[in-house]
Amino acid sequence: MKILHTSDWHLGQEFYSYDRTEEHTSFLNQLKQIVADEHPDVLVVCGDIYHNASPSNATMKLFTDHLIQIQEKCPSMKIIVTAGNHDSSARLETARNLWKKFNIEMIGHIEKADNEINFDQHIIRVNNSDGNPIGFVVAMPHVFPQSFPLVSEDTPREQRQYAFWQELNNRLNQANPDKLPVVMMAHMAITGCNITGHDESRGGMDYTPIDSIPVDYDYMALGHIHCPQNIKSDDKHARYCGTPIPVSFDENYEHSVSIVQLASGAEPKIKTIKIDNPIPLVTIPKNAASFKDVLEELVAISNDQQMYVRLNIKFDQDVPRLIREQAIEALKDKQARFCTIKWDRSEATANNGQQVLIATEEMITKSPIEIAKLHYERVNGSEMGQDMIDMLNEVINSINNHES
Repeated sequence: MKILHTSDWHLGQEFYSYDRTEEHTSFLNQLKQIVADEHPDVLVVCGDIYHNASPSNATMKLFTDHLIQIQEKCPSMKIIVTAGNHDSSARLETARNLWKKFNIEMIGHIEKADNEINFDQHIIRVNNSDGNPIGFVVAMPHVFPQSFPLVSEDTPREQRQYAFWQELNNRLNQANPDKLPVVMMAHMAITGCNITGHDESRGGMDYTPIDSIPVDYDYMALGHIHCPQNIKSDDKHARYCGTPIPVSFDENYEHSVSIVQLASGAEPKIKTIKIDNPIPLVTIPKNAASFKDVLEELVAISNDQQMYVRLNIKFDQDVPRLIREQAIEALKDKQARFCTIKWDRSEATANNGQQVLIATEEMITKSPIEIAKLHYERVNGSEMGQDMIDMLNEVINSINNHES
């Protein structure tokens, strides 16, 4: 069974108020070509299709139009899409029955009716071009560990997730007596994964040890973490394919999709296919410098060079006023787009207990947790403890979940 594994498209993202439709369209066109070249048996899209739960009509049309065009490149290919934490599960499933006509499965939530969990919708058979079964996909949308439905009334709250997966695995084994290859889709954070590019201060993440997932899969197709990586385990084969285009400046690694070849009893064969982004995210300069030096680099950018720009400036007590205005003026009539400033405080904070100052420009670019940590250090002369950071993360996470 041949799988094309992708996730975390974040369609509809406005990047510092800039529209990213050109980049998302470029990725989707590249994906169409990859499907035409590779002819996979199944395309799995593991969550965060959209950047927010209420995408615009134009963004949803971009998704639906291109998904149909992707399927037309290989009509025998099944497509399975699951909801991520950024998606609205209800919106993703609105036209579920219609999508089935195109050999496309949309899984937004765990369905429960008459007090019975519908496990069957998460166990999807994959056929080859001749219509013969060649494998199964266990399709799981994003679910918070404490939000899994109860398999039985006596299941302790902290064991909801494990009990659900255990029963799901029982149903999988019943459906797969011939032990055909199994792919498990999940949108979750695995303990020990590389979270480069993620900002945990914006709500934090729930981590799950990979060895605590009692599902008999041959390959776990993961979404949620943006850095592409294989997850190490004694007898499990799992991978984050990563974002196809960067969602933040700190995702400064190669972006790709994964092609996975599975055969019963054999290790998955994985290759990556790079995705090119027409408008790269660039930090100028790579190593922090004074604003004067940074400004000279901005002026030197050619007029036709497309990029999003983050300035990397050394913080000092004499930071000039109107930095943003000067940066925008330096890029006037250029294709480069000014976005934000990264402040290097390494020298400013090595001051043996002197007050830690927060520049006005810094307030604009830092997250609430980062500002709270700086303020705590300024008032108390020491770093904020992890317990307090965790408590603030819980509060922010609760607010974000309520708003979505």
